[in-house]
Amino acid sequence: MPSIVITGGAAGIGLATAKLFRSHGWTVGIYDVDKTALAAAAADDPELITGALDVRDPDQWDAALADFTSHTDGQLDVLDNNAGILLSGNLADISPEAIKAQIDIDALGVTLGARAAHKYLKATPDSHLVNIASASAIYGQPGIATYSATKFFVAGLTEALELEWQQDDIRVVSIWPLWAQTALAEDTDAKSTRTLGVRLTAEDVAAKVWESVHPSTVDRLLSRTSYSVGVQTTLLGNAAKFIPNVLNRGVNKLLAQ
Repeated sequence: MPSIVITGGAAGIGLATAKLFRSHGWTVGIYDVDKTALAAAAADDPELITGALDVRDPDQWDAALADFTSHTDGQLDVLDNNAGILLSGNLADISPEAIKAQIDIDALGVTLGARAAHKYLKATPDSHLVNIASASAIYGQPGIATYSATKFFVAGLTEALELEWQQDDIRVVSIWPLWAQTALAEDTDAKSTRTLGVRLTAEDVAAKVWESVHPSTVDRLLSRTSYSVGVQTTLLGNAAKFIPNVLNRGVNKLLAQ
């Protein structure tokens, strides 16, 4: 049966994704730093493969993927780089430690995961690397500047690896949600949560991950690399491609007020 590893998989979007793929008979591994949440997920579904993983540590990446693929004869159909944190506030008011943590988890962690997973994905026909990006990478967002910047990084990494890994039969895509009803949105005071609302659910994002690894013929022909989640993200993303930058700036300034 097909297999997927999900980082940050013990709660929120990661856990919703795990449940969706499990419902379709996939072998699912969830890896997280929250051991209590991992234990709870495993108790709810003993067929889940679980393990501790700090995505900032390349040795832990190697150990986690070796552990998971020991259950799948070395195969890995999908790595879902889902783990991430968001610490909101004006940049001048955020500690250097908090800034570093966001960059290390949201950018470095995604890159280390891609690197560690490559050999397993390459050994599995028609495999996928899925990176969770964000609508905050459409235009830089005040109040969550570091988080927004890491998602620009994720978008660029996805495009680069889509080209780099095409010869290895690995399809690389990114998922672009706006605010979803998870702890990440609940714990932030970003103003766009009030102007745009928190309309998406974790299940909405999980469904888009599922869609992305089951591409249509058109998706493949167009070498589609990004999947917007929800009407708001789709509209904002498409508008940004066609309107002048001064208007794009104005729209984002309004949303952040």
